[in-house]
This record gives sequence, structure tokens and C-alpha cells, in this order.
Amino acid sequence: MQTFDCSRCGCEGKLLGGRLCERCTLSDRLTTVLDDGTGRIRPELTPLFSLLVAMERPASGLAWLAMRPNHPGNASTLLRRLARGQIPLTHDAFHELQPWRAIAHLEELLVASGVLPAVDKYICSFQRWLPSHLASVANPEHVKTIRLFASWRVLPALRNRAERSNITPSVRRNAADQIKYATAFLAWLAERDRILVSCRQSDIDAWYAENTEHARKRLRVFLAWAMQSRKCSRSLSLPAMKVSRQAHLTEVERLAALRHLLLDADVPQLLRVAGIIVLLYAQPLTRVVRLTVDDLLRDGEAVFLRLGDPPSPVPEPVASLLLHYIAARDNMNTATNRASRWLFPGRRAGQPCRPDHLSALLNEIGIPVAAARGAAIRQQLLEMPAPVVGALGPHRGTAAARRCARRGSSVSSPDR
Repeated sequence: MQTFDCSRCGCEGKLLGGRLCERCTLSDRLTTVLDDGTGRIRPELTPLFSLLVAMERPASGLAWLAMRPNHPGNASTLLRRLARGQIPLTHDAFHELQPWRAIAHLEELLVASGVLPAVDKYICSFQRWLPSHLASVANPEHVKTIRLFASWRVLPALRNRAERSNITPSVRRNAADQIKYATAFLAWLAERDRILVSCRQSDIDAWYAENTEHARKRLRVFLAWAMQSRKCSRSLSLPAMKVSRQAHLTEVERLAALRHLLLDADVPQLLRVAGIIVLLYAQPLTRVVRLTVDDLLRDGEAVFLRLGDPPSPVPEPVASLLLHYIAARDNMNTATNRASRWLFPGRRAGQPCRPDHLSALLNEIGIPVAAARGAAIRQQLLEMPAPVVGALGPHRGTAAARRCARRGSSVSSPDR
């Protein structure tokens, strides 16, 4: 009688070479690629081995090891180089390697397994990107200026932000855009037979007139740094920025969006839960994605969401939706987030879902996140008690919300 039991561990399942199951096969292949040359796994990489071999779907690990065998970013090749000491086990070493996507994924797995110390992934991403950008700049004086700007202004700002709160993808993009527009401005000056030190007010005015509002905002940081550090005249002035206002979401529209998320089973549960948290509790997505399953609390039949102190009550049918979603979260089957406590696990090792990606998905189903949160804040100021308003988080939105949280008093709607 034919059996499907692994010849080594005895578990029943799909059998590969030597009648070994997928997990035992993965273990053998990892043992081979992590061999330090002595016939054993490099001791420092044992935690990585344990993380990878324990993934829910070992077939995903086997596919990862076999993917693009002749490509420099092949996982097996990178792991062999790590095991033989050809890649130092430091973040700085990883920042110099290409292709960056494959390197970033491996670096995050090393952090998740404890082999490398935790570090902000967006700062790492920026530090990986910067050398490749500088390599594309032909003028060596421009390279020198941009490197100084990155080292003394952009990177310190990112590190200060990381100490205060979590860096978001938009913050990382803004940092790169500041570098890109600074580079473009220096090239534009060169076309006018100017260098930064000889830049005139007429040059700045002309550049502002030729470019978009986004470009002006990103260049402003570079020009302010250049004037402060005397790379150009301190007598230059920067044109005032325009203030753009987003469209409001009415209370009727907010309730319609809530109804849509609660009742439409065709919308992915991840989007339904995230959108409801924004629409009900006025949370920014940067905070929503940092929630964990431990932030959902139960007291008998009552369910609470820990957004502050005290936790916020979760009404039905939202509570049932949340509990059902937690039992079937996405991205839990590989080593990336096998034991993740994130409420919204991402595709990267140890990381939650990206807020910008989540925002784009919500916008696609008709939930404009910024407008939805603004509508929720206005309604909370009208209806909710001060402790709940005080749980709106680091971006409480209005001075009225802060006064309400401090005084414990109700306030009228700012739109009235």
C-alpha cells in the first residue's frame, strides 16, 4: 500500500526527492547553503535557519531558494555568501549591495530572526538608494553638494523623525524627492551658467515659475539648507507656499461608507477592517497599521480596541468582523510574518502593511482616507466623550480635539 509519509519525520504530505516532505527538503537545502565551509551551519545564522524552516508553507521557501538561479539576487547565492563571510553581518554592508529589493528582503529576515539588530527599514532603504542616485550624477561638484545635503540635513531629519515616531513610506519618498529636486536644480543652474554660490533671486523666481507646487515644496528644504550653510547667499528669499485644502466628507457620506464596508462581503476583509477603524475612530493609517492583535481586548461579551487609555468600545457588528478577520489574517504562511502579532501583517519580514499601499487600496474602493478621518473627527467632537476623543493619537487633527481631551468637556463642531 502506497503511503505519503515522509521517510524522515513521518509527516504525511507531498513527497519530494528521497521521499522527503517539503519541510525536510527545505531543511536540507538551507543546511547546504548556510554551510560555513566546515560542514555545518554558520553559528550566527542558526536563528535565520530556524525562522525559515518553521514557515507555514515550506514550498514557498523552496521556491524562494530556487528563484532566478543565475541572477545576482538569487537567495541561495546570497545565503552562501553570508555563510562564508563574504557579506559582513552589518547593515552598512547590506546598504552597498545590489539588487536592492532582494537584499532588503534578506536584511529584514535577518532582523526578524535577531541576527541583525533592529533598525528603521525606511532609513535603510534611503541609505541603499542614495549611492545609486549619486552615481548617476556626472558633475563631481554636484555630487559633493548633494552628499553634504543628505548627510547634514536629510538623514538627520529622518533619524530625528524615527526617534519621535515611525517613519512612513511618504516620509521616505519625500526625503528622496528632496535629493532628486536638489540635483535637478543644480543641473538647471548649470544650464544657466550658474553655480549654487552665484545663484540669484531671479534664478529662484524663474525655477519656481517653471515647476509644479510639489517640486517647489521639495526644493525649498535644499534652498533653506544652502542659505543656512552659506552655500549660497543668505539674502535670498523663498516664495510663500500655497495651502491646499482637501474636500470634506459629509456625515451622510461617512455613514454610507461605513455601511458599504460592513455589508459588502466582496471587499477584502483587510480593507473593511482598516476602513472602519478610520471612519469610526478617526485613526491615521500610519497608526492603524501599527495595531496588533493584542490591541483587541475582550471583557465578557464586550470587545474593546486599545487606541488610548481607556480602550474604545467596539460595537456590533464591527466587533464580530474584527474577530473573524483576526482568525484569518493575510500574509501569515511564510517565514516573513509566521508568528506576526500585527493586525495587518505586511509582505516584508516583521513589518506591518504599508500605510500608503493601504491608502491606495481604500481609495480604489471609494474610501478617501484623509477626508474620512476628518469627517470622523468632526463627528467625535459632537458625540463622543472626552476620553475617546483623547485617544485620537499623535495627529489629533484640531485644537478643539486637544482642548476636549484636556478639559473633559464637550465642544461644538468646528464647521458650525
